[in-house]
Amino acid sequence: MPPPAQNHETISFGPFELIVNERQVTRNTVHVELGARAYEILVTLLSRPNEIIDKSELIATVWPGIAVEEGSLRFHVAALRKALGDGRDGARYISTAPGRGYSFVAPISRRSLPARRQSQPLADSSAGFQHYNLPSRMGVMIDREDDLERLSNQLHTRRFVTIVGSGGVGKTTVAVAMAHQLRAAFNGAVLFVDLSMLSDPGLVATGVASTLGLSVQSQDVTSSLIAYLRDKYLLLVLDTCEHLIAAVATLAAAIFESAPQVHILATSRETLQVDGEYVYRLDPLAYPRDDGELSADLVRTFPATQLFVERAMASGATLAFDDSDAAAVARICQKLDGVALAIELAARRVDVYGLHQTEALLDQRLAQLWTGPRTAPARQRTLQATLDWSYGLLSETERMVLLRLAIFVGNFPLDAALAVVAGDGLDQADVFAAIDSLVAKSMVATRSLGTAMRYRLLDTTRAYARDMEADAQETTALAVRHARYYREWLVQAGSEWSNLMSGAERAPYFAAVSNVRAALEWCFGPNGDLRTGVELATAAAPVFLAMSLLPECHHWSERALAAGESMSKSEEMHLRAGLGIASMHLYGENEHARAALNGSLTIAQEERDTSNEAGLLGMLHMFHFRGGDFSAALSFARRCRTLADDVDDPAALALARSILGRSLLMMGDLNGARIELEELFKTWSPTQQSSTIYLVHDRHYRAGIALARTLWLQGYPAQAVQRVQEFVDGARQMDHPASVTVLLAWSASIFLWTGDLDNAERHIDASIAMAETNSLGPLAAVGRARKAQLAIRRGDAVDGVASLRASLTAIHAVRYELITTEFDISLAQGLAATGRTDRASAYLDDTIRRVGSNGDTCYMPELLRVKAGFLQSEAQPRVADAQACLEQSLALSRDQGARGWELRAAHDLAQLLAGSGQRKAAREILRPAFDRFTEGFETADLVAAERLLADLS
Repeated sequence: MPPPAQNHETISFGPFELIVNERQVTRNTVHVELGARAYEILVTLLSRPNEIIDKSELIATVWPGIAVEEGSLRFHVAALRKALGDGRDGARYISTAPGRGYSFVAPISRRSLPARRQSQPLADSSAGFQHYNLPSRMGVMIDREDDLERLSNQLHTRRFVTIVGSGGVGKTTVAVAMAHQLRAAFNGAVLFVDLSMLSDPGLVATGVASTLGLSVQSQDVTSSLIAYLRDKYLLLVLDTCEHLIAAVATLAAAIFESAPQVHILATSRETLQVDGEYVYRLDPLAYPRDDGELSADLVRTFPATQLFVERAMASGATLAFDDSDAAAVARICQKLDGVALAIELAARRVDVYGLHQTEALLDQRLAQLWTGPRTAPARQRTLQATLDWSYGLLSETERMVLLRLAIFVGNFPLDAALAVVAGDGLDQADVFAAIDSLVAKSMVATRSLGTAMRYRLLDTTRAYARDMEADAQETTALAVRHARYYREWLVQAGSEWSNLMSGAERAPYFAAVSNVRAALEWCFGPNGDLRTGVELATAAAPVFLAMSLLPECHHWSERALAAGESMSKSEEMHLRAGLGIASMHLYGENEHARAALNGSLTIAQEERDTSNEAGLLGMLHMFHFRGGDFSAALSFARRCRTLADDVDDPAALALARSILGRSLLMMGDLNGARIELEELFKTWSPTQQSSTIYLVHDRHYRAGIALARTLWLQGYPAQAVQRVQEFVDGARQMDHPASVTVLLAWSASIFLWTGDLDNAERHIDASIAMAETNSLGPLAAVGRARKAQLAIRRGDAVDGVASLRASLTAIHAVRYELITTEFDISLAQGLAATGRTDRASAYLDDTIRRVGSNGDTCYMPELLRVKAGFLQSEAQPRVADAQACLEQSLALSRDQGARGWELRAAHDLAQLLAGSGQRKAAREILRPAFDRFTEGFETADLVAAERLLADLS
């Protein structure tokens, strides 16, 4: 077997040459770009040509000490083959042994290069650098493969790389792994210098020289060290530079300039900021976000949770890791910001406290005192020690700014920091300079959110800062500045929100809401400022409403109204509106919501605030509309439509047309409804703005579904489906959960009417999931009722009836009666399908009476048609009564212009007449109804009608 590749060798194969000591591959003298992993795979395969090297052996060789999936090996082998042109023009270099490994199969030749000239050290007896002093690898790393790949490439091309990141993120671990990986490439010449053991900047050069084993006999240590390193080929690892940053920067720059074959890998919490330095920022490990239910399978895919589980089990803990465990692990990793050290320390406690108690202790901030391995550096044996180390390196101004920044929750912009942190002895210039320095020292993290840079403290750093003792008066002043800044931000956000079209644009706003919550908690807390709290809650109510943060809108509006603090009429109007609207969405139509909305409208009228009056009329229309009082809702819609003509605000007219069109649809005035709704969409766009947020709260996607339903009823099923898809997609892009949930539930009716049950199911399931995720109780009940409807349509009448009854009970409890007539029809059909025709008929008669009282007469033709079917199903069929019902349904549907209902009634009447031998009369009834359609011939009703016409012919 040929010997392994030596660093002084050149290996040739085909048109390629591999120069080992330069880690370079050429093709006909032209450099071939290879990633570090692909290069290591090639060297390993060349060391044993024509021999199959097992996949596990390749992984262990190329990724030592790192947990790597087999797919990574396949990926890099494919990249290597592509770089070599394997398989092109008959060339064949690497062969795959399925299920086993890979083999290098092309002929190779080797030749030696002249050895590098070794210079004598200052007073060193050794002729060369034949040893290395690397620490052992620090356990199995998770998800750092890409980091090592990029670092290897950067070290090769740039020679001088600084790994920068926050304390505990894993800089030293990665640097040690990188050095081990490159040891062979540097022929063992790898020097690791742990600078954390030094405190005197003047001893940096001496520390490096002594680690080399050099006897320094000169005052000018740096010059002597550089003279020694000038022609050396080695990797110099300078670990933990931040506390000696200036001295290390000077030395590293001198070595880089004067020793062209020395490669430098440094780790620091801030950059060295010298010529030649390439900065590699090491991010925390990715972890799952808390966005609803998390499955164990999903959580397993994140490196932070993989590390937690691996370290917990290595410490003796037993984890079932089902969905419950997975959610707890995800929350722990999120609280620890993916910081590797913090995750490892927490994981080691699971064996002692159990998973859920460990999570609880994290919330009590005990984790900072937990200890890690005894072999870890002193600064990393506890998280507290790591944070103390970082804090001790700060100036007094930087410490003051860091402690004040801890008031922010999550991300914050620079202008917020300048406005809130400045004061009480700090001006904005001080704050700006300190933040710049804290970012450089990795104490404050940055990220781009939207179009602006955002800043944040890691949760562990923030908890550390919050535990520091602070002057009570200064803390109160800081909290007031924080609350007032976000009050002004809310005023601005209210005017901007309607113009934000994408989730990326809205992300910074949701990030700021975390600070609004924190400010509200403080204002209404034991030592808070109630006056500021009322102002903040007033500004927050309409913004919470627009953002679909309904539980918070309800909570803080109610809290502010109950505070007993004097408030202006405008403040009371907004708080009552927020309380009423949120209560309506969360708990359905109730007297609490009605009183709040009426009170808000009264104030708007007294103050002659016509814009807000128009918006509140729209909200009261929604209140009565949802409650099933369609006549009262129509009166509010007409009042809003009249008022909109006097308000110089296009959004007011859009709202008025929207609610009037929807009311007219429910009352069976399809032509009037379509006129209002189509006029609305001629001039309205999702970006329409208004100074009154209640006017743009509803993006009119409900009106879009109303238009789709109108089109179906009028005999345009294809256009109806197209409109549904357009408006559901538009609402999803706007990221407004309440609107999307309503649309999904209502759009399902279009698919049920057209007979597309699979699409109906998809929309229903999505509506249920979104309603439950966003605590929209009434809408969740509507989604489950839709699911039961679907079950009845598919023939599962027994379970469908039971589920629909339970759902209707929940819907009636919150008085969400907007859609119950559709469910009553389905329930009656389900009862009949289970043989309870008498109960079905009685239930349907009650529904018909209720529709006559409430005003949703658009359903009357369908109710009469279904009733005719029940009359024919009785033990003694009442055919004449059934025919009368169908004729009445037919006449009423024609009066409404409801061709959708007309076709169904004509189909059933034609069947009845044909059954009694009146085939010609049956054709004369059905043919005109069918011929009025110009589209949608693949939908269920038209298919059935066409089939019956064919039979009648």
